[in-house]
Amino acid sequence: MNDAQTAAEAKIRPIRKSDIMAVANIIRDVMTEFGAVGCGYSINDAEVDDMYTAYSPEGSEFYVLELGGEILGCGGFAPLTDGDKEVCELRKMYFLPQLRGTGMGRILLKLCLEKANLCGYRRCYLETMDGMEQARKLYELNGFKYLDKPMGNTGHTSCGTWMVKDL
Repeated sequence: MNDAQTAAEAKIRPIRKSDIMAVANIIRDVMTEFGAVGCGYSINDAEVDDMYTAYSPEGSEFYVLELGGEILGCGGFAPLTDGDKEVCELRKMYFLPQLRGTGMGRILLKLCLEKANLCGYRRCYLETMDGMEQARKLYELNGFKYLDKPMGNTGHTSCGTWMVKDL
């Protein structure tokens, strides 16, 4: 399947309660693939086990990317913990290998930023790992700027890359 075909057939939709296990598996698989296990990584966040409930409050949204009836990616946003009320955090944006490089990351990122803006956020913050080069490139190409230190209090002390974008 080529990238254009993937983009034409993929569907991005809000997470459903029935997606909980598939999303948790994607997050754990991708984080393990990149060695992001142990203290200070989001793989240990309690919300991983129920992203549907975690992103139900107002000001939070979470999406899955479905292709051929299978969930292959996810991502969303929520208020930045202990941060300015006008700042959201892009969270748990992960894709299985077969979806990477297809342009779907750009599409999901754009949707998250547009929805965050509609929720009243003026800036979007994210944390990622130095080794997630494709993700960092995606964020750079979409206007995110590097920061010298983290914002808020996410608890992800093992992430070494912090970025922010004005919405």
